[in-house]
Amino acid sequence: MPVTALDIEKLRPRLFGLAYRMLGAWQDAEDAVQEAFLRWYRSAPSEVRSQEAWLVTTLSRICIDRLRAVTAEREAYVGPWLPEPLVSEETAPDRTAERASDLSMALMMVLERLSPEERAAFLMREVFDCGYPEIAAALAKSEAACRQIVHRARERVRRDRPRFEVSPTVHRSLVDRYMRAVQERDAERIAELLAPDAVFTSDGGGKVWAALRPVEGARRIARLEVGVMGKLEGRPSIRPVLVNGEIGLALYRAGQVYAVTAFETDGHRILSVMRVLNPEKLKGVRDPLRPASGRKEDAWRSHHAVGTMPPSVEWSRAGCPGNPRRDG
Repeated sequence: MPVTALDIEKLRPRLFGLAYRMLGAWQDAEDAVQEAFLRWYRSAPSEVRSQEAWLVTTLSRICIDRLRAVTAEREAYVGPWLPEPLVSEETAPDRTAERASDLSMALMMVLERLSPEERAAFLMREVFDCGYPEIAAALAKSEAACRQIVHRARERVRRDRPRFEVSPTVHRSLVDRYMRAVQERDAERIAELLAPDAVFTSDGGGKVWAALRPVEGARRIARLEVGVMGKLEGRPSIRPVLVNGEIGLALYRAGQVYAVTAFETDGHRILSVMRVLNPEKLKGVRDPLRPASGRKEDAWRSHHAVGTMPPSVEWSRAGCPGNPRRDG
């Protein structure tokens, strides 16, 4: 049976999930997926057993090339770099719990520490369940070398990944309490909600005010939060939103997003506060209380905001069709 455009288009969500985890930027991810589709239509490979496997391999090469190209850009980046957040309105916790663990900002930062090849090999193996022949084709290396790369990446992710599994309800409770304390500019309550060695990371990209280095310590972070709220003009509002599949916060001014914040917790205290302020990374975020524009790209972002891939690590084996997996 011939492959139709609809057959290929159905793969877009999963391919976007791979590209976003590779690149940490939704627009770059969309561009990479589109480029993979263009290459498919140009070549129209007739002997391919699995269209998905071919597209995953091609997309991985595109993302590796893109990551290598932006290395110098990220080294010159002003202040800490955080992934572009995927933001949507809240949904029921049971809908997002299964997806949040492998999409969270905290785990995205773990993936960011991997080399481009390690990142591609790990995601292809652990998320798409691809065989080593496909990984070897994407990386232009031997299967034996790819096994070593996957093993090395897997160990690093297991070592550095978020340390605690926290239920969405408990996570939500901590974030809600933090939001109220910040709104009321109560430094003591903010500090009580933070672990003593909590870390606050803000990404302004040199375009808006943001701390140029991570701020460590509950009381220092509390003073910073109170100071920032005191300096904001107008009537800023803070509301819970889904940030990469987990409850986080969005700060709005005059109906425009000003900052998006994600949190890592241990179920008792907040361990990490990750705030994106760079306006270039917030272009796709709208005020959820305002009517949607109806544009195709708005629907696309909303569709992908809680992620499309199964949970990990242990990241569930979604399968790379046509490529039976062997352990390792």
